[in-house]
Amino acid sequence: MSTNVGGRMRRWQEQRWILDAVIRTVGVEWDQGRLRYGAAPGGSQAAGEFRTVGSKIKRVGDFVREFSNAATRREKKAAAFEAAGRIVSARESYMTASLLWAAGRWPIFETNDELENLEKRMNYCYAKFIEFAPHPVEIVRIPFQGKELPAYLHLPRKANPGETFPCVVNIPGMDSSKETGVNMYGDAYLERGIAVLSIDGPGQAESVALGIFVTNSNHMDAAEVVIDWLEKHPTIDSEKLLVRGSSFGTYWGLQWAAALGNRIKGVAVSGVCHEPGCDTIFNMASPSFKLRYMWMSDYDDEAEFDKFARTIDLRPFVPSITCPVLIMAGEQDQLSPVEHSYDVFDLITAPKEIVVYEGANHSVADASSVVLGDNPKDYLVNWLEERINEKIFESVKGFVDSSGHRVDTPA
Repeated sequence: MSTNVGGRMRRWQEQRWILDAVIRTVGVEWDQGRLRYGAAPGGSQAAGEFRTVGSKIKRVGDFVREFSNAATRREKKAAAFEAAGRIVSARESYMTASLLWAAGRWPIFETNDELENLEKRMNYCYAKFIEFAPHPVEIVRIPFQGKELPAYLHLPRKANPGETFPCVVNIPGMDSSKETGVNMYGDAYLERGIAVLSIDGPGQAESVALGIFVTNSNHMDAAEVVIDWLEKHPTIDSEKLLVRGSSFGTYWGLQWAAALGNRIKGVAVSGVCHEPGCDTIFNMASPSFKLRYMWMSDYDDEAEFDKFARTIDLRPFVPSITCPVLIMAGEQDQLSPVEHSYDVFDLITAPKEIVVYEGANHSVADASSVVLGDNPKDYLVNWLEERINEKIFESVKGFVDSSGHRVDTPA
């Protein structure tokens, strides 16, 4: 990272040494489960590779080097497997290499040669994975305000003549990307016959490197052009479209719902970022979150960014939502206090459900309520499947206690 980038933000300068000490003491998942979600699409081999890389990282400055070294080795393995005709091994290694290249981007908060090289290798390896993928995958570029939003469209299987599939749009968070949106094997949506469009929206991952920055509302503009594109796609059922969002994607996902009205069957979000002004995530959590969002929104001046941050507020938008809504949250979310999600929920007049897990964190994890109750990820995908099947439900506030027992109250 250049000195100019680190100098954008006072707390990053003051606390960088603390952050390095925390990484040495706690490890690379001090703030979020980046090894878990970064490796998840690649299965067990990727998980082992990511854990090995994580054990070598002792400071912020180690991230790019260690992930790049591992990605280079895995990409070479993939090429050797391909040359030997070992197609399944090549597929798995190209996927793992792409995920490693993607993860290596995390501590880079500017568009530079280093980032562009990581993304070039990431895209190359993912394209090679697509050649051997167990399901059809289309590389997608959707025109948006003179540029193009990058995405991948995953289909459950090759469509028969005239066949179409329901489709869910995956909106990742600040630190994730389109590459982590769909599992190579056993994906919960593809297994249910639902296609997935995994996209980097404005300000996210590859999009920000392409100069598509985020504003307080331009995800709503993106929503319309993306749904326009999906509605015209020959293998997508335009009457059965859904949206899911995670982490900061819970903010953008509800904006998508507000923009799209009844063009989608439902929106489900998990791991909330609903606090107006984002004081907790930007000023009380790891300083990396704020520094990243400054880059995502094209701000170099911290004082000017602070003014912009005060406009990050769902309350003006959510009353216009007309499609069904599901919000999944951890009671002890360390990045966005859950009371703000209740406030947002109360403003929604469409059919709605919120489920809060006792003691769970931002990832809706690390609590007995999650282990003993309905699995949050399974619940979310089943809920979305019920929306395309037009199953009626009552609006409720659900709370899953530490024993896994759920209590609902009318909403």
